[in-house]
Amino acid sequence: MPISHPVPRTPPPPAGLQSPALLVSDLDYTYPGGHPALKGVSLVLGRGERVALVGPNGAGKSTLILHLNGILIGSGVINIEGTRLEKRSLPGIRNRLGMVFQNPDDQLFSPTVFDDVAFGPLHMGIPEAEIRERVAKALAQVGMSGFDNRLSHHLSMGEKKRISIATVLSMDPAILVLDEPTAGLDPRSRRGLIDLLGSLDLTLLVSTHDMRLVAELFERMVVMDAGEIVADGWTRDLINDEALLEAHGLERP
Repeated sequence: MPISHPVPRTPPPPAGLQSPALLVSDLDYTYPGGHPALKGVSLVLGRGERVALVGPNGAGKSTLILHLNGILIGSGVINIEGTRLEKRSLPGIRNRLGMVFQNPDDQLFSPTVFDDVAFGPLHMGIPEAEIRERVAKALAQVGMSGFDNRLSHHLSMGEKKRISIATVLSMDPAILVLDEPTAGLDPRSRRGLIDLLGSLDLTLLVSTHDMRLVAELFERMVVMDAGEIVADGWTRDLINDEALLEAHGLERP
């Protein structure tokens, strides 16, 4: 049973919360074996916010993320930019909320980098000329221009992670959700990825164990444990709360 440790956000909330990019209300989910993975989770992200989602293994972070574009479906309400997530709205929501998984090989399956990055726009029915423009723009955003004809499975882990992000950026999302983006990266690749994330003008929700990343890039931090949100506040406050971090399996950077 997690220790409840709510921390109020003492400064005024961002103006974007008046018209949130993401709203999750009272979300419950139990896996088929009977394990309750989410218990009454509620979360609001304002437009343009960058929010870190942290907690120990098994906290429910990945389960929550997989609900945001309908991969998993629990009971509760999810709204993406004012549109309720349901079966008929899924295609549009998946265009507006981009998901980047921890393992880039889960997203890179086409013969070339160009094909991978073009896959989403192609299935949106976008004309070929615009697809080429989108691919070029997305690759430039992640610092991978000129990699169009490279074989995705021959790239380094850091390069694969950048291309995975490009496959989502080519769909022009408003919200970017990433699961453990710095996992498995060497220091140089990690530094480059942090700089890349910091350069994106999008609403960001990032699940991570990398507390140095959280401290550097995210103003707000949400702590999950045992399927519940146990703290939600300014990173500068929560990251210095040693009792909170210790209670929920986290370490100060």
